[in-house]
Amino acid sequence: MEIPSDIGNLSNLSYLTLENNKLTGGIPASRQTLNKLLLLSLEGNLLTGEVPFWLFDFKHLWYLSLARNNLTWNNNMKIVPKCMLSKLFLRSCGLHGEIPEWISTQMNLNSLDLSMNKLHGPFPQWLTEFHFLSLLILSQNKFSGSLPTALFRSSQLYTLALSHNNFSGELPENIGDAKLLRLLMLDWNNFYGPIPQSISQISGLELLDLSRNRLSGNIFPVFDHQVNLLYADFSSNQFSGEVPTTFPPNIQTLALGGNKFSEALPSNLTKLRNLQRLELQDNNISGELPSSLLQISYLQVLNLRNNFLQGSIPKTLSNLKNLRILDLSSNNLTGEIPIEFLNNLTGMIEAPPNRTSQTSNFVTAKSFTNGFYSTEYEVNELIVNWKKSKQGLSSHNLDMYFLLDLSNNQLSSEIPASLGALKALKMLNLSYNKLSSKIPTSLGDLQNVEGLDLSHNKLSGPIPAAFTKLQQLTTLDVSNNELTGRIPIGGQMNAMADPNFYANNSGWCGFQIRVSCPGDLPPAPKLQEHDNKEKPWILLEAIGIGYPIGFLLTIGNIFLAGYFNPSPPSNSCRRRHHPHRLIKQRI
Repeated sequence: MEIPSDIGNLSNLSYLTLENNKLTGGIPASRQTLNKLLLLSLEGNLLTGEVPFWLFDFKHLWYLSLARNNLTWNNNMKIVPKCMLSKLFLRSCGLHGEIPEWISTQMNLNSLDLSMNKLHGPFPQWLTEFHFLSLLILSQNKFSGSLPTALFRSSQLYTLALSHNNFSGELPENIGDAKLLRLLMLDWNNFYGPIPQSISQISGLELLDLSRNRLSGNIFPVFDHQVNLLYADFSSNQFSGEVPTTFPPNIQTLALGGNKFSEALPSNLTKLRNLQRLELQDNNISGELPSSLLQISYLQVLNLRNNFLQGSIPKTLSNLKNLRILDLSSNNLTGEIPIEFLNNLTGMIEAPPNRTSQTSNFVTAKSFTNGFYSTEYEVNELIVNWKKSKQGLSSHNLDMYFLLDLSNNQLSSEIPASLGALKALKMLNLSYNKLSSKIPTSLGDLQNVEGLDLSHNKLSGPIPAAFTKLQQLTTLDVSNNELTGRIPIGGQMNAMADPNFYANNSGWCGFQIRVSCPGDLPPAPKLQEHDNKEKPWILLEAIGIGYPIGFLLTIGNIFLAGYFNPSPPSNSCRRRHHPHRLIKQRI
């Protein structure tokens, strides 16, 4: 459906919002008659064609949103706006080159979104002179160079998102002067050097993302307890030293993975008692897992993958009743998988209905007369080993996932039967350990499991027949063990037919590995079925041919018997003249 052209007849219209529909086609020229228009929002449609220049001729227009369409921008178009905009949203509108010069004339702008275009060049100096600017989004472009210090002298800046660009240099020391900042996203750039200490002075800061840069140092800013920071991501940088704990106690998500942190986990990590998501993967952390982690009772995601942790898994981890994702893979953990550790993980036993995370996304919104605009930001994905490969789990719906990964350690003894109680699990990975004995039948109770990896252990005996109940199973790997017996058939086990996932075991059989089991009847060959179908015709043909042949042979025998039987000569003539009577007598 296209935008109706007769909307242009509504000459007194001042607010027109057609956002988030499936409108197609271009912006009709009939709109030019709407001289009293104050607000125009066509956001979130399927509009095509060039952005018409006459949109900027509405003298009273202060709000314009063309975001998230398939529009294109003509850089050769000379625009001299007659309006003075307060809010301009041109996300994904085909802009390329430098920021259009006419935007620099809109000195009253307080909200500007030019994200997801192909803009390049240095950060415009004139943007630092927009004293009313509170929301600035330039993410997913190709801007380069350093950030001007004047940008953070703004007394109104509320949201600054410059992610996915080519900005470089050190972060300005005066970054803390932007006292009203609530959301600061500088991830996926080339910033280097330390984090400015002044950033801890932004008391209203809720979301801070500095991930995927080249930032370094071993001294973190010390945040005051009054700072409202909920989400902080410093992952994929070059930070070193001990894991920092200098964050406010109300922080809910702390991502420090992919750095060079070392030493043991600090005992005062527990002061961050409201943590829901703690990511420390891909570092050089050593020592044992502290039992004090149980004090972070709200923890839902704990990722310590690929470090140098040693010792046993503390039984007290079972007190983390909200834990849904636990990744301790690729460490040096030893000992048994504690039964106590599994019995109380209620967050993995049953998924509560309608569960939502407080930190899955953040919404920044500004209100205006008779209208409302919101911008949603989804934070970085959680990277895990999912079904034999690394995948990102969207933070927007992270509550859908339940995962336990203890692979690549030195855990021994048998697999606890109590694992079967974790019925919410979607992924269970115990591969590359030293686990022995039989696979517990209770694993067949993992009704939601999609991926199950028990490979590279010392497991023996058969695969439990209960595995046929795993109706969600899409990946099963039991290779490189000492398993024997018949591989179960039925349910999803029939689809688990990749021989590589059963390799390097001994003494077992099943159609999944193309090895027949003793007592299996070979299937009837197709040729036999063909022969059976032809048998009635062959039988009829035999009857049709055999009957006359038999009859003729009988007659021949009779005649031969008559001619060669010794008889008196006087009767020979009578035999010749009365053959039928002779036959009758012999019959």
